[in-house]
Parts: sequence; structure tokens; C-alpha cells
Amino acid sequence: MIIRRQTRQVKVGTVVIGGQAPVAVQSMTNTDTRDVGATVAQIHELEAAGCEIIRVAVPDTDAAGAVRSIREQITIPLIADIHFDWRLAVAAMENGAQGIRINPGNLGGRDKLARVVDAARAHQVPIRVGVNSGSIEKDLLREHGYPTPENPAALIKSALRNVRLVEESGYDQLKISIKSPDVLTTISGYRLLSRKTDYPLHIGVTEAGGLIAGTVKSSVALGILLFEGIGDTFRISLTRDPVEEIRVAYELLRSLRIRERGPEMISCPTCGRTRIDLFPLAEAVEKHLQTMDTRLKVAVMGCVVNGPGEAREADIGIAGGHGVGIIFKKGKVVRKVKEDDLLAVFLEELRAMEQEQES
Repeated sequence: MIIRRQTRQVKVGTVVIGGQAPVAVQSMTNTDTRDVGATVAQIHELEAAGCEIIRVAVPDTDAAGAVRSIREQITIPLIADIHFDWRLAVAAMENGAQGIRINPGNLGGRDKLARVVDAARAHQVPIRVGVNSGSIEKDLLREHGYPTPENPAALIKSALRNVRLVEESGYDQLKISIKSPDVLTTISGYRLLSRKTDYPLHIGVTEAGGLIAGTVKSSVALGILLFEGIGDTFRISLTRDPVEEIRVAYELLRSLRIRERGPEMISCPTCGRTRIDLFPLAEAVEKHLQTMDTRLKVAVMGCVVNGPGEAREADIGIAGGHGVGIIFKKGKVVRKVKEDDLLAVFLEELRAMEQEQES
């Protein structure tokens, strides 16, 4: 049984982070924030996949100004990602950003940080103090060395130093993140940080890589941390369409029985018995399931051996044959369909099952 670490709570828009609130799933757009149409379209895709908080890059004043138009067209809370220029943080909040991510040490000094904090207080915006292993202050690197699994002290001290800078400006609506591209450094760093503060923690592995490497690295590091009760919100960082980040995030939460969203899909790895083009079929079904909220167990199997037999507990499933497929429910065959029509017919059955459960 997972026992969550007790943390303070902050609120990003309508989403509560920390305490016993559900672990929140985040992502970040990879569009040009100044292109409002493209950014909103991507956020809508992320919303449909289950993203609960979205972050956008704010590199200049035009991007800060675009925050207002974006906010008006989305439903999930929006966080502005700021580096170096305190004025962009203030402008983003004035235009409706519901959270900001900053590294207080690179905003140009205490006076400028104080202006950011004043704006956060005025707009009731929480601040994420974000420190990466590549942005640690030189004096801490000289004292402690580059962060490693055996010695992540520089990361921890940098984060807590920057938290104190915000606290000294009279503000405590904070989250903290300390990110490293190294899995073991991420684990040891967050373990140590969680013992030194009760602020809510945003966890993640930065620069994790593409779909395969990024999924593996993030799942190992964040899976261990979440199992130990560490982490109040997180992002799976992938060099990929950010919708994929949400898919991986929910599968990670489901595997730990922390949260479940929508159907669970099981599928076979295929073998020499497979006589149907299963890979694109499974991918298309999995993509559709991401848009569903109904709790179902869905099976996509390559042959009749792994079909109604081994997957008999599935609410609904497919099993392939030679140019045909069967659709079964709770182990009983209900339809036999040509391979070319199998996906469309199966999606019809899924929609009907979803409507039946919702009625």
C-alpha cells in the first residue's frame, strides 16, 4: 500500500496540488506560444487525453500577451514557463497565467524577484521553483560538485536557497522541482528533498529522450518515487507529441493503482500464430481509448489462442484470424468481421458500450 507523503496544498486554477489531492498530470506545449491557434489546438488535444495542467513557454512579451487569448479558449489551468526576465513573469500573470515556473536565482536579483512575488500575491498565483542540474549556482557546484546519485546535495541546496528567496519576500504558495536527466540522481535527489521540506513536489526526469528511452527512464524514476509516496504532480518529458506524455503518465499511475482514467487495454506481444496486422490496430484502439472516461478492460489479441480464452475477463476484445477478426465480450464471441472492417466495427461496439454504461 502506498502511503502519500503529507505536504502543504497549493491551488493552480481549479486543480489542488499537495496534501491528499490526487497526483496531477501535467504536460507542456511544443508550439510557438505566440501562435494562439496552434497552441490552443494542441491544448485541446491534451485536454481530451486527460492533461490536467498545461505549461507554455514565455520567451518574450508577445508570448506573454498571448497567454490571455489562450486562457480564454481552454478549460485546464495554464502555467507560464519563465527564464531570466522578471518582466515576462509579471506580464504573464497580468494576462491570466494561473501559475509560473521560475528559477528565482536567474531573474536578476532580489529586487526583481520581489516584483514577481508581489505580482504572484496580487493575482493569487502559485510559483514553481524549478532547479535543473544544469542551472545550479557556481558556488554550490564548487562546494558540492555536480549532482550524482551518491551526492545530489547541490541540487537540494540550490532549490532550498531559491525557496528561501521567495519566502523572504513574504510568499509561500510554492511547489518545488529538482530535475536531472539521470534516473538515479532524480530518485536520490527527490528522496532527500522530501525529507527537508513539506512543500508539494513536481517530479520528473528532464531531457529523458524519445518515446522508448523517455518512457523507460521516466517510468523507473517516477514509478519508484510515487511508490514511496513522493510526488504531488508530474510530467513525463518526451521528445514526442506531448499527447504521448499523457498516455504514458496515466499508464504509470494505473500500474501503481494510484489513479485510473478510462479503459485499461491489454494486448499480446504477437507471435508466429498472428495472421492479422495487429500493430496498427492496437495503436489505433489505444489512441481511441485515451478519449474515453468509462472504466472498461479492452483486449487486442493476435489470435484465437490469446483471444476469448486468455482474455476472457476483458469486457470487450478483438482476436485476429486469417484476414478476419472476432469481437468477443467476457470470453463469448459476438461478431466475426473482415479485417478491413474490424477497427471501424470495434470502435462502434466500444462507443455503444460506453453509452450503455453512461445511461
